[in-house]
Amino acid sequence: MDMMFALIAGELGVAVRQVEAAARLLGEGATVPFIARYRKEATGGLDDTQLRRLEERLQYLRELEERRETVLKSIAEQDKLTPELESEIRSADTKVRIEDLYLPYRPKRRTKAQIAREAGLEPLARALMADPSLAPLDIATGFVDPDKGVPDAVAALEGARQVLMEDFSEDPDLAGRLRQFFWENARMTSRAPESKQDEGAKFSDYFKFEEPVRNIPSHRALALFRGRKEGILRLGFAIDEEREDGTAPNQRRCEAMIASRFGIQDRGRPADSWLVETVRCAWKPKLLARMESDSETRLWEMAEAEAIRVFGKNLRDLLLAAPAGPRPTMGLDPGIRTGVKVAVLDSTGKPLETATIYPHEPKRDWAGSIQVLSRLARHHGVELIAIGNGTASRETDRLVADLQKAEPDLKLTKVVVSEAGASVYSASELAAREFPNLDVSLRGAVSIARRLQDPLAELVKIDAKAIGVGQYQHDVSQPELARTLDAVVEDCVNAVGVDLNTASPHLLGRISGLSATLAANIVSYRDQQGAFRNRTQLRQVPRLGAKTFEQAAGFLRIMNGDNPLDSSAVHPEAYPVVEQLVKRTGRAVKSLIGDAAFLRSLRAADFTDERFGEPTVKDILGELEKPGRDPRPEFRTAEFKEGVHELEHLTPGMILEGVVTNVTNFGAFVDIGVHQDGLVHVSALADRFVKDPREVVKAGDIVKVKVQDVDLKRRRIALSMRSGEAPSTTVEPPRREKDRRPQKEQRPQTAMAAAFAKIKLR
Repeated sequence: MDMMFALIAGELGVAVRQVEAAARLLGEGATVPFIARYRKEATGGLDDTQLRRLEERLQYLRELEERRETVLKSIAEQDKLTPELESEIRSADTKVRIEDLYLPYRPKRRTKAQIAREAGLEPLARALMADPSLAPLDIATGFVDPDKGVPDAVAALEGARQVLMEDFSEDPDLAGRLRQFFWENARMTSRAPESKQDEGAKFSDYFKFEEPVRNIPSHRALALFRGRKEGILRLGFAIDEEREDGTAPNQRRCEAMIASRFGIQDRGRPADSWLVETVRCAWKPKLLARMESDSETRLWEMAEAEAIRVFGKNLRDLLLAAPAGPRPTMGLDPGIRTGVKVAVLDSTGKPLETATIYPHEPKRDWAGSIQVLSRLARHHGVELIAIGNGTASRETDRLVADLQKAEPDLKLTKVVVSEAGASVYSASELAAREFPNLDVSLRGAVSIARRLQDPLAELVKIDAKAIGVGQYQHDVSQPELARTLDAVVEDCVNAVGVDLNTASPHLLGRISGLSATLAANIVSYRDQQGAFRNRTQLRQVPRLGAKTFEQAAGFLRIMNGDNPLDSSAVHPEAYPVVEQLVKRTGRAVKSLIGDAAFLRSLRAADFTDERFGEPTVKDILGELEKPGRDPRPEFRTAEFKEGVHELEHLTPGMILEGVVTNVTNFGAFVDIGVHQDGLVHVSALADRFVKDPREVVKAGDIVKVKVQDVDLKRRRIALSMRSGEAPSTTVEPPRREKDRRPQKEQRPQTAMAAAFAKIKLR
């Protein structure tokens, strides 16, 4: 275990004691958000990203230990476990190395080498290896035995060769060296037969493709594997450059590595040529195929891990997008023949009135639709209109624009938001429980409006995998993707915190320590007993014990309750620190809250004790200065260009405003209002070299872009954000009036405006 902690500490660049403390807390059932926020003294300030990595590596290394013990037990049961082999297995630091060591002892189907051994040909193989001066045919004659399936000397030599080929292919050290050499020198190739090229036009970039396997980025690897899966592409490997003299240097180097490992040299002795040919036979059908398979697996695993990481980062950006806040909002779920579904919500997200209008084909009741929207907006004091970005989105956007012109005194703000997953949610059991008397078709409009008011609270109701902000997310491991996305959702919800008296059961269920059952119990208690007045009341909720209270309480807020600290992120266990502060300063808690100048004049070290150190006290002072601070940015909107509604309206050179919907390793997708996202390739994101597109943009950013090229046939739009081609990427959002505290410079964000990708090859 100590070695495991030391290894993780080295990878994270932290002290072993920090890893030990975090592992102990995780083992005791503490969640990552709780440890990151409230156990900084114990872990030395490890943040949630480091803790997630630690948790992941801890799981891998524990699985490695389990596999190690299984392998040792299996070999021991065969009476083949030597002290040297045991030492090698115990020192192996990867699963691949353990499997290489286990391969010769793994139960397998009867091989040609086993048949040869049963026929008594292993001594022949060993003799030729030990003394190449022996003549192969002469010595093989002594092993001829028709009763054992060895009719002549040639058959005997072939059996001996099979024994040596298996020995060569199962040597763990040789396999490791060959695997690394192949990875560093092989190229992956892709071809598409002419008969498949029309059908697989979207893979046209890979019809004749070749690239060093070690250089292939995640998105290209996944595209290649997707193309093969759909029967369009044929993938392979090439390890040798074509030379005019016909030599194959890399193949010869691989064969030389095998020969060197077993001391084989062609010195003109009788058995040398036979042994060299055995090496060549071992490489071509056995080791080469294994190296190709291992390299493909390595490429896939790397690409899969990166794709999941990208999805997680984009999901985090979307969940932490700026909320419009508690403002009366109208949600529009666009449709053509079925009409536009309308839902008006109050500032708390409660539906007030619904309707269906038909401004488009076939009724084309434009004026009547504006009249209905005007009445609803005026009657309910609507401030914001959220428009789903699906079919008829731009047409509906123009309808609202005409409404704004016709009713300027209403001062309406319109925002296009993603409706991805809204239909799934509308038909879900959760939506049915939430809106039992509301038609399924209208629930989508409610969800769209709520996504604008508070994207985090609404999006947690949807399976994160349905929020399409990844690359090839349907191709990767679904359990691993779900685990990663669940962790992202958990971190985001707890980073923001929730109002204990208004949060939905689904949102509460994401709070540290709470399950769906406990969340339902909290809501039931709230419904029966009324609003919570203080955090202590949580202890009265059925099945909510002391451990759960410890994990959850700090992330649950009570506004205008008995204790002003309950509206902050100060944990109840740390209230004594505040009481000590009050006692020593002579100031009441309410008078301390928000008094930035006074709070900054205090020294955290003056209020520490054996339990709460400076990190915790500094956090407490920060919370008193700005209780319940929201890490999300201010709400802003983007304006799409009038008259540009379809792909055909675009021309190279146009400067447009849009919203970043997805960020991948090869660039950023931007919604510019034409029903098809454009791509700003990583090379066009900035004037400088950009390794990671997230250095420049993230999902939800408002950007100005220039149209470079439009491919109508493949429905692709090439955009640029380089200086001289497009104005500045984003605008710093205005700071809240109440927040005058100096802050670190942060990248601005935007609302949920169309913040989901429509990647062509998903």
